[in-house]
Amino acid sequence: MSYSEKLKELIAREQKADAGGGVERLAKQRLAGKLTARQRLELLLDPGSFVELDKFVVHRCLDFEMQNQKFLGDGVVTGYGTVSGRMVCVFSQDFSVFGGSLSGAHASKICKIMDMALKVGAPMIGLNDSGGARIQEGVESLGGYAEIFWRNTQASGVIPQISVILGPCAGGAVYSPAITDFIFMVENSSYMFVTGPDVIKTVTHEDVTKEALGGADTHSEKSGVCHFVDSSELGCLQNVRKLVGFLPSNNLDDPPMRGRLGEDDPADRLCNEISKILPDHSSKPYDMRKIIENVMDHGEYFEVHSHYAQNIVVGFARLGGGTVGVIGNQPAYLAGCLDIAASLKAARFVRFCDSFLIPLVTFVDVPGFLPGTAQEYGGIIKHGAKLLYAYAEATVPKIALITRKAYGGAYDVMSSKHIRSDFNFAYPGAEIAVMGPEGAINILYRKEIAQAEKSGKLNEERARLVEHYRNTFANPYKAAELGYIDQIIRPEETRRVLINSLKSLVGKREQGPSRKHGNIPL
Repeated sequence: MSYSEKLKELIAREQKADAGGGVERLAKQRLAGKLTARQRLELLLDPGSFVELDKFVVHRCLDFEMQNQKFLGDGVVTGYGTVSGRMVCVFSQDFSVFGGSLSGAHASKICKIMDMALKVGAPMIGLNDSGGARIQEGVESLGGYAEIFWRNTQASGVIPQISVILGPCAGGAVYSPAITDFIFMVENSSYMFVTGPDVIKTVTHEDVTKEALGGADTHSEKSGVCHFVDSSELGCLQNVRKLVGFLPSNNLDDPPMRGRLGEDDPADRLCNEISKILPDHSSKPYDMRKIIENVMDHGEYFEVHSHYAQNIVVGFARLGGGTVGVIGNQPAYLAGCLDIAASLKAARFVRFCDSFLIPLVTFVDVPGFLPGTAQEYGGIIKHGAKLLYAYAEATVPKIALITRKAYGGAYDVMSSKHIRSDFNFAYPGAEIAVMGPEGAINILYRKEIAQAEKSGKLNEERARLVEHYRNTFANPYKAAELGYIDQIIRPEETRRVLINSLKSLVGKREQGPSRKHGNIPL
């Protein structure tokens, strides 16, 4: 065979591999409103940057006449490319080939690119669109999943791992995304569940749709499994690119900087809007996002888990050009109380940031933990302790600002000085105490309240006692006297103070006691 003939054979094989499951199956994919595996990679990566590996791999199964059904690539496209010029490793499952099901060969391709990502210190992005394990291969397929899970675990905290769900993700397939750092889903086309609707109906007699059981809304609002939801695959992949822009490539790299420090958004810019956002009365709600956006570079705040546990907000922003992880109690929802869901959401985010050297900036306005039997029976003690543990364990720069309230144990949990926050600030109107004035006076002034009730002056006396307690205890000055608050600042100075604090912490080094690992209250 001449060289030109060999070249023609190579081109023919490449074209066959590019065709996936064939023209008809690819057309069916598009008809369902979904992009093909290769189209998704084109949108995710910088133009012309993708380098494909293992393009000619085929499965090894000989049972059920599978030897007569082989497709080059075996249902997954793997390789590497760049996002905004920075290298990432990727795989994209091809639903047109055996429904994207995972075989031993399919798994080996994914494992190979995961090994490369870990070796070179590049983020790993998986585009999932699979019907699950390839039944014809039995335990080999199950073993393939376990090999992927093991690598997810080894890579955790070493490189960022992002899962994008662009179709069905069922059975064992859901556990790889669950181990990764962030999960993206698309409305009306992404599904995740351990057991599907048909099995559930057979076993428990529950009648539930795919969407209600494991759709994007379910996992973004109820279960908290999903971090980001988009209405289209295009929007989803654009947001993946945006997320990658905030993250370091690995746990040894610093987070990316945008320009020089404060280059085009001055570090000393005044935050005059904050005083207008904060209500005069401590019980009135306001949107913590507005304060965060007013402080951060260009008002940019990329929120994570925006539909789940809305009593706390978490996300990425840039402050003085560098990435920061932002956590804030949300007074506009459940008064900003901490509950089970909020504790889990924030703890996971804090631990991610600590793994990847991303400084933590916490905006505190918390009246306490949400009371009630549902919370106690659900394990708020254990779950609340996860957030406490995460903050206490974190060694990255930690800055906290009390914008209004910080009561009870929730004060301790939200990056207080006592669990080694580096800088703690408060606005002049901040209230820091064991509990709110209304509850405190019932304990401290029982006799006075009883006498006022007898004399018919209960309302007047309660108002006087509440005001006295607030002026005496519920203010930032007692905490400042004890050194628990480093500085009481004017709201308009917030940006300058936070950026200067971050600059001073650039060289922070903190070493904990020698141990294999701690035992977080799971």
